[in-house]
Amino acid sequence: MPAILKLIAAALLLAGCATASAQPDTLDAAARDYVRLVLEVGERDEGFIDAYYGPAELRDAARASPRTLDRLAGDAEALQRRIAAFAPTDPLELRRRDFLLAQLTAARTRLRMLSGERLGFVEEAQGLYGVTPELRPLESYDPVIARIDALVPGEGALADRVEAFQARFVIPADRLDAVMRAAIDECRRRTVRHIALPESQNFTLEFVTGRSWSGYNWYQGDYRSLIQVNTDLPVRLSRAVDLGCHEGYPGHHAYNALLEEKLTRGRGWIEFSVYPLYSPQSFIAEGSANYGIALAFPGDERLRFETSTLFPLAGLSTEGAAEYLALQEALDELSGARFTIARDYLEGRIDRAGAISLLQRYQLVSAARAGQSLDFIDQYRAYVINYGLGRDMVAAHVEAAGADPAARWQAMERLLSEPTLPSALLGGTH
Repeated sequence: MPAILKLIAAALLLAGCATASAQPDTLDAAARDYVRLVLEVGERDEGFIDAYYGPAELRDAARASPRTLDRLAGDAEALQRRIAAFAPTDPLELRRRDFLLAQLTAARTRLRMLSGERLGFVEEAQGLYGVTPELRPLESYDPVIARIDALVPGEGALADRVEAFQARFVIPADRLDAVMRAAIDECRRRTVRHIALPESQNFTLEFVTGRSWSGYNWYQGDYRSLIQVNTDLPVRLSRAVDLGCHEGYPGHHAYNALLEEKLTRGRGWIEFSVYPLYSPQSFIAEGSANYGIALAFPGDERLRFETSTLFPLAGLSTEGAAEYLALQEALDELSGARFTIARDYLEGRIDRAGAISLLQRYQLVSAARAGQSLDFIDQYRAYVINYGLGRDMVAAHVEAAGADPAARWQAMERLLSEPTLPSALLGGTH
């Protein structure tokens, strides 16, 4: 080949390479880089990744060579700028972009904490979960305490009376498996009447000890979950429906299965194959799981199911069942007190003994249960806001659809199967 032709051929080859390397950036490519980044954060922070069922090569690469904390922080900031530059015209793609941006804000906040930066409770909640919790003074809960005092009359400290009353409703250990399975089955039956779930979805139920939580859902991918129930402390009958809905249907298992079906598989959005625990996604997950209890069992339906099915399975008398349920509903009104106690404890205003004492007084629990609650706060910190505040915000959002149960279930399904941020629950655009 003449020299001039060789030069032309080489020039054309270089031009082709340049064209190939100048392919336009895509949100799909950025999402893949996001997955790799948060998996590497998980290598530096045990427990950061709650679930992953995406490509094995991304997980293996993250394990093989995780970046340093400083490098991850810089790359997360750069990736956030890169994603912010996208301007999708499709509304759902826009929500996808904003979801990724919020998740990256959480990852950057967590990296700051891992690098030793001390954040205040509210700043941590804002950075990780995208919300500002209302922290009421503890004395504002005294009227609720007074109402509970009337519900459980008698002598001695109120926390002791509440504990003694609730001890009447402990599920015997040899009946726990049957009661939990019946509760989960009913939660599933009520959910699938309104939300179509993948046909192959299923779960495995285990009982464990030595945990700071009472129940956990470990999503495995392929529409399967491992649901664990902690038996360190006696499990009361009210927890069967609570955990059945929260960990199962329409809670964590249904939520993750819908995301996998609709977004990971349905749209090829790889970012939903990874679930970073300390992120706005957890606010949606915990809030919807807690609200799902009332959605699945409105009005007196929970009491009817428990007294007709769960009490007999547990071998318990139904005497006092209505009062027991009324007590649970009143105790729920004290959930915000836990936020205030957590803030004061984590920011050093009170020590462990003081926190346990306040948890006993304002959560009306035994010292053992207060200690387990504080162990959770030690481990998960501001994560506690996701339960009560998340439930209240999801409730307001879903119930804005109207009083018709079908409309509420439709609103719940959209929340569970689309990119949803806490800002949407506040009336934001997404």
